Formats: sequence, C-alpha cells, structure tokens
Amino acid sequence: MPEHISRKELKQDKIHDAIEHGAEAVFSHTTVLAAAILAVVIVAVGYFGWSFYRDRKTVQATAALDVAMRAYSARIAPAPDPNDPGDPFYPTEAARSQDAVQKFSAVADKYPSTNPGRLARYYAALCYEDLDRQNQALEELKKISSGKDKELVAMAQYQIGVIYERTGKSADAAKVFRDLADHSSVFVPRPLVLLELAETLRQSDPKQAASVYEQLKKEFPNTAVSDEADRGLETLAPKS
Repeated sequence: MPEHISRKELKQDKIHDAIEHGAEAVFSHTTVLAAAILAVVIVAVGYFGWSFYRDRKTVQATAALDVAMRAYSARIAPAPDPNDPGDPFYPTEAARSQDAVQKFSAVADKYPSTNPGRLARYYAALCYEDLDRQNQALEELKKISSGKDKELVAMAQYQIGVIYERTGKSADAAKVFRDLADHSSVFVPRPLVLLELAETLRQSDPKQAASVYEQLKKEFPNTAVSDEADRGLETLAPKS
C-alpha cells in the first residue's frame, strides 16, 4: 500500500464509503418500513377477521334468540292453532317458561359475548322468576349486572329489586331502587323506579313512602305518574 494517498484517491474513497453507508441506510430503512407495513397488515387482517367472526356469531345468536322468544311468547292452548299449525304452543304457562328458559340459557351460554346472548340471559332470569326459582333468577341477573351495557345492567338491577321486594327483603329492594332513581336510564326511567320505591316502603316506612309520592307529584306534575302518586297517597295507612 502506498504511504501517501493522493487527494483524488482520498476523495474517491470517501465517496465510495458514503455510497456504501447510504445504501446500508436505505436498505435498513426499507427493512424497517417493510416490517412496519407487515405488522399493520397483520393487525388489519386480525381485526377484520375478528370483526367477521364476531358479526357471524351475532347473526347466529340473533337467530337462536328469535327461536327462544317465540317460545317465550307462545300461546297457551291444548292444541295447535288451525290457522298456524307450525306456531309453538304449550298446555300451561309453567311448561312454556320451562322450555323458554332452556332455550334462552342455551343462547346465553353459547354466545355470551354477543348482545343477543346477554339479552337471552336476562330473559332466562325472567323465566326463572315465572317458575318461582328466585335464586336462579338472581344468579343470572347478577351476572348481567357486572356487564358494560348500561341499559341492560339497569334492567337487571330493576328485576333484582323486584325480586327482593317479592321475597320480603324490603331494605335491599329500597336500596336498589334508590340507586336506580339516581342513575335512571331509558328503559328504567326515574318515575317508574320511584313508584316502585314508594310501593316497597308502604308497609315498612309509610312516611318515607308518602315523601316519595310527594316527590313524584313535584317532579312530574299533571302526568299519569302524578295521578298514580295521588292514588298511592290516598291508600297509605293512616299512621303515615
């Protein structure tokens, strides 16, 4: 190797090195960009694949829920309807509720992450109530209460309050109804919950019941709710 390198040779070597480094940088950048694009593609495919799977499951769950709803609302009769022989019918309400609860439970268990599946669990609880199986109804309703659907959670909480009231747990029922009144929803509106609260308090605390009725009259004057509150006040025990 010569001891001295001319300026021209040195310049050529620098240019050569720059080209090499530039090529390496471009190759490195291209590799990173390709990896990033591949990652985006994988995420996109995964997302659309999951969306397709979820939508497909929702369609299946909706169809199964429709079958269960037909059973839930079927006729009570000793024989099929001559005009619609394929329509379901049951000899008793208990038989109808028993079949419906099995169908709703199957939908809820098979499609738990879909909206139809969650709604099926709610209707299963209603069927358990119809069958006087209150503990099982509460079990199903409490599963719904831990969900994220505000309206369905409110519906479940309302039914829990109703069951508490029917089973003599007035204090628990009143607590549920008060909470719902403070966080009313579209399907469980405040006046409905307050009327239920007043009804719950009628025997255990008539003065509080009267206070709730008066509150209803104040908040909803000149309405059917106000008229219902008037009737409630008229029928309260004299000690109130």
